[in-house]
Amino acid sequence: MKRALIVVDLGFGDAGKGHLVDHLVRQHQAGVVVRYNGGAQAGHNVVTPEGIHHTFSQFGSGTLVPGVKSILSRHVVIHPGALLVEADALASKGVQDPLGRIRISDQAVVITPYHQTANRIRELLRSDARHGSCGVGVGEACEDEILFPEDTILAGDLLHPKIVKEKLEIVQVRKQRSLLEEVNRNLANPSIQNEIQIFDFPQLAQTWLDSLSKLIMRRLIVNDEMLYDWVSDSETIVFEGAQGMLIDRQFGFAPFYSWTDSTSKNALEVIKEVNCQAEIETIGVQRCYTVRHGPGPLPSEDPILNTLVFDHNQQNLWQGSVRYGWFDTPLAKYALKNAGGVDTLAITHLDLLPKLKKWQFCLNYEEQELLSKLQDIINIPIEKRTLLTDSLTQAHSIYQQCESSKITVVKKIEEMLGVSVKYSSCGPTHQDFHLL
Repeated sequence: MKRALIVVDLGFGDAGKGHLVDHLVRQHQAGVVVRYNGGAQAGHNVVTPEGIHHTFSQFGSGTLVPGVKSILSRHVVIHPGALLVEADALASKGVQDPLGRIRISDQAVVITPYHQTANRIRELLRSDARHGSCGVGVGEACEDEILFPEDTILAGDLLHPKIVKEKLEIVQVRKQRSLLEEVNRNLANPSIQNEIQIFDFPQLAQTWLDSLSKLIMRRLIVNDEMLYDWVSDSETIVFEGAQGMLIDRQFGFAPFYSWTDSTSKNALEVIKEVNCQAEIETIGVQRCYTVRHGPGPLPSEDPILNTLVFDHNQQNLWQGSVRYGWFDTPLAKYALKNAGGVDTLAITHLDLLPKLKKWQFCLNYEEQELLSKLQDIINIPIEKRTLLTDSLTQAHSIYQQCESSKITVVKKIEEMLGVSVKYSSCGPTHQDFHLL
């Protein structure tokens, strides 16, 4: 029987999804990785024992294993130009013919230059109240898909330049008009000046299409039936999630959330469509502490961890700084409840433990009413969820400590969450993963 392994991030992202996917591909000799949500804003790090490092954005995180293929399902928001840049980066690291090992659903939503520019301008206009966007344009493209589906550019449209140009013109006008009033009040900001010029760039549509010719020539864009042939040919399929449950579009904390459905829903949908009888294992991945890239609530935040943790994903212009906190049991339980079902856990970054005298964790919050609100978030109207975000930001954590040995910490996590830990990692490469 086939095996389908679904990877779900139970945190704010950055839990080690790429690291885990690389391990699972090697352990189970998987032939294909399916990206089942998110978009080009992903940053999944993989390091090989030989020291090769790549931050995966759109290619599946099993690509450093020879022959492993990637599928970008229709649930992924693609940035075609960035995908070609990533292919070149992989080739420079010794990956043979990266573009020959990836296929894109013709129903995937496409980010255009206008989406990316609009995203960046809106984030710049927020000034100190930024949401922590990655500045790639995913949210703008997703919003258009919901509000203006007839004008949304799908990957399949890239095969028809006339259709793309017509839709691009509509997107250009709409985005520019939506920003005009606010931009005119902030023209003194040089960053906004630089971004707004994109809307008036002559021949942008043709230049953009010309830059994507390799995607068309290599026939990377196919219908779902052809995509699923790759799935059928592999005995083990790894489904790679993006972002995390705590920034999920439904269960995240407004306005610091993504447009991504971070649950296992889309992966299960693809498995059903393929109509293959597969043994499914959903793996929730989480660090042994909490991490958040950018602004938003982080109740157990402790600056002392900044001196103890090294991350490949570092502070950048759009997201801001990487922040750390102790393991947060209430948020971990919240993520588990809403993830769509998790069979087992993978705990990463356990190499922090030897640096600690004691492992500290947030057992609860002093504000008991906050816990009940978290459990009932699905019934809280979207417009009122910012109040919950404010409460979480101001929450006071109740801490406990235990011995900082790997065995003790893993057992404690199992005890608190009621789910067994099957995978644990104490370092950056697949060799640092251990089955428990």
